[in-house]
Amino acid sequence: MSHGYDSGRLNLPFVGISTFGKYPYVEDWSKIDADVAVLGAPYDFGTQWRAGARFGPRAIREASTLFAFGHAGAYDHEDDVTYLDGVRVVDIGDADIIHTDTIGSHGAIEAGVRAILAAGALPVVMGGDHSVNIPCINAFSEQGPIHIVQIDAHLDFVDERHGVRFGHGNPMRRAVEKNYVTGLSQFGIRNVSSTAKEGYDDARAMGSDILSVRQIRKLGAEAVLERVPAGKRYYLTIDIDGFDPSIAPGTGTPSHGGFLYYEVLDLIAGLAKRGEIVGVDLVEVAPDYDQSGTTAILAAQILLNTIGRIFAQ
Repeated sequence: MSHGYDSGRLNLPFVGISTFGKYPYVEDWSKIDADVAVLGAPYDFGTQWRAGARFGPRAIREASTLFAFGHAGAYDHEDDVTYLDGVRVVDIGDADIIHTDTIGSHGAIEAGVRAILAAGALPVVMGGDHSVNIPCINAFSEQGPIHIVQIDAHLDFVDERHGVRFGHGNPMRRAVEKNYVTGLSQFGIRNVSSTAKEGYDDARAMGSDILSVRQIRKLGAEAVLERVPAGKRYYLTIDIDGFDPSIAPGTGTPSHGGFLYYEVLDLIAGLAKRGEIVGVDLVEVAPDYDQSGTTAILAAQILLNTIGRIFAQ
């Protein structure tokens, strides 16, 4: 109904169906035609403490509508760049999850990422717990070498505990076993760790560069980025608990002493300039631990800005 102010619809953020960024929904994974395809991976049976990240994709989608004001792109006056302008983004929904079946659920996630890669689009996966990174990395087997950059409070480099090899403490260990993973940059690792000293020793022996938040603040973003091999294909995995729980309380294993928003954005922006980011996942948003919704908003904001930075290059 027209009220004479303007033609068409205003389409405010709180109106309509909550796809990621209010971008088009593509149900048929054989018909992905876009620059970026967003996939939900609502799997959280890999958690060792508080579950709830299965609701992460819904929460991030809902929050992302805040940044969908109907005009093209997102102008950043600091950079004098309109990000996301002309970038074709689609939301392909969620991988099907089979409760208690890790292998089946991970297989469905891998199939989704493979479909995105087959379409020549950038996969952006919303978890779910950090174990969903395992099928994401599996999906890159035909893609050529990747260097993984991890933003996280925890090392996630456990080989096996009580027979568990595919939980959320294992993904970086599973990643380095791949011959197409050439190295790891693990940023934000801190405090009382979920990985024993042997895990750190193993990670460094396998070519990992581990830096805490305090070490990164001391070095500065540019010096940190200098440590990441230049001109490579990067896979970026962001655990929301890499951020400080004062701004991201909605997660299963919060750890104080974390990053602030711009610290991570500066690292990602620099990474997008240093090489090519070929895949992204953001994991461990568990919205029920954050009634304000600020954790999901942070997740949506960092993802949209990451996509913007990648395509601005």
